[in-house]
Amino acid sequence: MYEIQNQAEQLRPRERLQALGADKLSNHELLAILLRTGTKEMPVLDISTQIINQMTSLADFKHLSLQELQQIKGIGKVKSIELKAMIELARRIQDSEYKRADQILSSQQLARRMMLELSDSKQEHLIALYLDTQNRIIEQKTIFIGTVRRSVAEPREILYYACKNMATSLIIVHNHPSGSATPSQNDKKFTEKIQAACQMIGIVCLDHIIVGQKEYYSFREEGEVLCD
Repeated sequence: MYEIQNQAEQLRPRERLQALGADKLSNHELLAILLRTGTKEMPVLDISTQIINQMTSLADFKHLSLQELQQIKGIGKVKSIELKAMIELARRIQDSEYKRADQILSSQQLARRMMLELSDSKQEHLIALYLDTQNRIIEQKTIFIGTVRRSVAEPREILYYACKNMATSLIIVHNHPSGSATPSQNDKKFTEKIQAACQMIGIVCLDHIIVGQKEYYSFREEGEVLCD
């Protein structure tokens, strides 16, 4: 058994993937497969290891521009384009997995989806999700994209689409570009305001979720303002 494992470790990344499966490969081995070739001075596996070691985390890759990728030794124009395409395709695959499950089952499920969608946004977005009686999404609507002058939507704008969609309930989501999901006093006042407006016309405000880079805040989960 030890001898078989030893042989597997000596295989090249492509051969290891075929023999063991992609999930068994390290990050630098997967990157080496994508890079395909090295340089005269350095083999591809050494290049990929060096690149991975330069990153704080793999998430850093998605923030690198084509020009920044090309500044990494061993990555030229063609490879930078291929890597950028791979990163975007991976993002879309993950996004499609969340969107396929169009029934909202928990605040955590929705928050993870919205963190993915809004993680790169530099401005505040306020989004309303309009739901039917089974908590299935009828429509997801961006109510506004915040500016310096205006950062809070009026309930009438949100409720207009609720009535238009004949929604029985809705969830409000907005992001904090700063990365922190801690609600401000304005966030709390807005939540009270939208809940009161919903109650007046018989629509349930299920939650108000604030998403940051790696965390979220659910008013419903915290027991603040919102209730059944």
